[in-house]
Amino acid sequence: MGALGQSVGMTSSDPTPAEALQHPVSSETAAGHPPGRRCFGDGDPLYERYHDEEWGRPVHGERELYERMTLEAFQSGLAWITVLRKREGFRAAFADFDPAVVAGYDDHDVERLMGDAGIIRNRAKITAAIANAQALLDLHGRGGSLDAVFWSHAPDPGARPRPRTFADVPARTPESIALAKELKRLGFRFVGPTTAYAAMQACGMVDDHLADCPVVLAGVRPTA
Repeated sequence: MGALGQSVGMTSSDPTPAEALQHPVSSETAAGHPPGRRCFGDGDPLYERYHDEEWGRPVHGERELYERMTLEAFQSGLAWITVLRKREGFRAAFADFDPAVVAGYDDHDVERLMGDAGIIRNRAKITAAIANAQALLDLHGRGGSLDAVFWSHAPDPGARPRPRTFADVPARTPESIALAKELKRLGFRFVGPTTAYAAMQACGMVDDHLADCPVVLAGVRPTA
């Protein structure tokens, strides 16, 4: 999980076993969750803020979605809190996720990032982040946008009842499978169906807060 020995050319159209097990909110990661508490994050202020203020709320914009997609890819095989604690380090290392800058990173930048303790130092994920910035610029050159690609795969909000337990939260869905397939077709890497679904959760394309979650009980509703 998260080993530096992963193949640089890995595209992950299918999730790895580690990816499936490390999904931020699913039945596999929720053992012992007490009713009436946050879906995740209780006890860690950084995690609590992310849960309360970001997770499940709609995200739009090229840089913003590129950031979320990149962070979800780096999370694969690791705990999400590990990524959150290094988020500012990632922003510094990847030029605040400006794809025009990251697309120009070369081998020297890869080695620089491999020596940066402020991020998760995984060569396959670093090279994928650079390749994805290049793919994003290519997409823009064809008149497209990452925002349109992502949100065209958003399911009908009323298609599934709000989950009551983590057993009701899928690790992947037909929409995430289709999104991962489309991203791969467009040249994006390291975004399999499970990572795509985690990004959909993080970007508010789906709202998987449990029915007894304080965010739900407080009546906080995501807005597009």
